[in-house]
Amino acid sequence: MPFADQLISVDCVEALAEVLSSVAPRRQWTATRAVAASLPGMALSERARAVRDALINDLPSKWSASEKIISRALTDPAFTSWMIWPVTEAVASLATGDGSAVVFDAGLVLLARLTPRLTGEFALRTFLNTDLDRTLVMAQIWAQDDDAHVRRLASEGTRPRLPWAKRVPALLARPAATEAILDALHADPSDYVRRSVANHLNDLSRSDPAVAVATARRWTETATPGTAGRVVGVVRHGLRTLIKQADPGALALLGYGTADDLSVDSPHLHSDTVTVGETLTFDVTITNTGAEPVKTAVDYVVHYRKANGALAPRVYKLTTRILAPGQKLALTRGQKFVPLSTRRFYPGGQALELQVNGARYGYVPFLLRET
Repeated sequence: MPFADQLISVDCVEALAEVLSSVAPRRQWTATRAVAASLPGMALSERARAVRDALINDLPSKWSASEKIISRALTDPAFTSWMIWPVTEAVASLATGDGSAVVFDAGLVLLARLTPRLTGEFALRTFLNTDLDRTLVMAQIWAQDDDAHVRRLASEGTRPRLPWAKRVPALLARPAATEAILDALHADPSDYVRRSVANHLNDLSRSDPAVAVATARRWTETATPGTAGRVVGVVRHGLRTLIKQADPGALALLGYGTADDLSVDSPHLHSDTVTVGETLTFDVTITNTGAEPVKTAVDYVVHYRKANGALAPRVYKLTTRILAPGQKLALTRGQKFVPLSTRRFYPGGQALELQVNGARYGYVPFLLRET
């Protein structure tokens, strides 16, 4: 992922000011030009908010006048990419702050026009928090749009746990609220749209696994020969967290067999000691001892030591395979213990185990040492 200064950069904001000056030369755009110098040191979302506030300061206070300026800017091909994010945020603030249902809807329409230039998914959260049901009605209309970017906005912008975005508590409280949108898009011809639907379904699975599995089952049962392949891909990706969590409904829906016909050896560690910065290497052996093929989801679980000495499990994907009767699957995998900004390692006893079709095997301790 590029850094913030490579996305909403000083040059990007200065270019935005030039575009706006060209379509509204009588306005000074003083705050927009000035905010560019304050960006260094800010995170990406902070930059978006800072530029949004500058735009609101420079744009006319009357919605219709601001809407005309932004619409004129859309005629300029240079009005694109990361400068669009703060513009969409300004649109959302102005449209929801007006208090008029007409302006609220007009703001959503303008947001959809801006979306193909980057995305309006983050700004949509402001609309959702202001009037959830009214916004969802518009999103259902977007789900039928000819433009894949607009269709994706319907799914991505309404995700319960959209990364980088503000939360919408009402969406978390009503897991089925976006059901009609996802039903309309789960077999979309665009992979760009379907991936958003899968991520949305994965978000739902974190809030209400039963709703997510029931939704995926309905899609699977109603898929046509022409859409079955698309639907399988969306369901598989959308239920990935539930598979890691060994959810019985998700495992059954995706066709993973029971562990009854599988012989699973405990993971074999190449060494029972690993140093921070190195890799723990281990072997896995699984055999289908039954008379029928078995679809297997093979994961492994690292039980990391926390600061208080307790162990906390984290599941990692290893592979998915269909094992023929008598077939043996032998794998070697390495787990790195390289410190990251998002993970700190605490030396001491840890453990590794396998998870195959939801069942755990072979809890094997190992020691993590400091360098």
